[in-house]
Amino acid sequence: MNFINRHIAESIQIQRDKYPVIAVTGPRQSGKTTLLKTLFNDYEYISLEDPNNRAFAQDDPLGFLSRYGSRIILDEAQQAPILFSYIQTLVDISGKMGQFVLSGSQNFHLIKNITQSLAGRVALFKLLPFDFDEMKSDNLLAEDYLSACINGFYPAIYDRDINPSVFYANYMQTYVERDVTELVNIRDTRQFRTFLGLCAARVGQLLNLNSLANECGISQPTAKAWISILESRYILFRLQPFYQDFNKRVVKTSKLYFYDTGLLCHILGIRNAEALRESPLRGNIFENMVIAEYQKKNEHQYLHQEYWFWRDSNGHEVDMLTQNGNVFDIFEIKATQTIMTEHFKGMNFFSDIALNKVGKKTLIYGGNEDQQRSLYTVSGWRNI
Repeated sequence: MNFINRHIAESIQIQRDKYPVIAVTGPRQSGKTTLLKTLFNDYEYISLEDPNNRAFAQDDPLGFLSRYGSRIILDEAQQAPILFSYIQTLVDISGKMGQFVLSGSQNFHLIKNITQSLAGRVALFKLLPFDFDEMKSDNLLAEDYLSACINGFYPAIYDRDINPSVFYANYMQTYVERDVTELVNIRDTRQFRTFLGLCAARVGQLLNLNSLANECGISQPTAKAWISILESRYILFRLQPFYQDFNKRVVKTSKLYFYDTGLLCHILGIRNAEALRESPLRGNIFENMVIAEYQKKNEHQYLHQEYWFWRDSNGHEVDMLTQNGNVFDIFEIKATQTIMTEHFKGMNFFSDIALNKVGKKTLIYGGNEDQQRSLYTVSGWRNI
């Protein structure tokens, strides 16, 4: 496979001349190292996962930075947090832009160190697995959504032609479980796997921490902590409810989604398209893929857009919405390949209560053909 141009590259190139530090975070195996080595090919690359490099940086941070100069990529930079204050001093003295490039897969620690030492000096980016447009640029995106969900979107699957089942089995053992156990003392890995499976079974549903904790046999604070850790590792994310502006009893609980449907399907034991077609979670998984796609586009195109869902106490719901000024763009997501009138009911209800505040109404469905109707846009999943 040829190197796929990542959409985030253009935004990084623009900001490298405006900030002394560029930071790129994202899940392991999302392509951060390849991207940065390509964009900053005249910089020296240093991985702080290497024990020797890490020991040098921790024991003698000034000597470490003097040794490698000021045009360096520090991969897994959160492994040596002591460097951040020294980097702050160096960039403040020099005033040069694009001096340091930091990357890391531990969002919580990287962001914490940046906000403590490098606030105002860093442009922060998130590189997630491939988005649809990146996949289509090299003819990698499957023609049917079932296969796309199963295959997932991690670059290594396509770059090295790895069977998704093999890739995700290794990803679970090598990255997910290892990273989590680095942060918290999980004595029983099987219990954590159970927890992850319970999260997967609740994808696209309202997050009930008490129910999740009880079913897993852990405390509610532990369940909350494990969710936060999985978020910080870019395994899952929460879509927040929109509950402002309307005089209705609305849900104020977030929904749970995974960044990658390949990993989600693997955790659920769904290994092929036929199994997904028969799965009772097929609609939830399709919804997950679409919402994750908007999250990826948001980060890769540096849009700084916010997305929510909306649901009231009577079960009326809009799967996703975003706000442009005072106007809402709303989305309904259906795995079906047959468009029916009932699929527009949720958007119509929201449109009525929002008065004149709804702009574009979009139905995203499991087919490939787009339609422009008088009141709605109908979009095939590949074309979002």
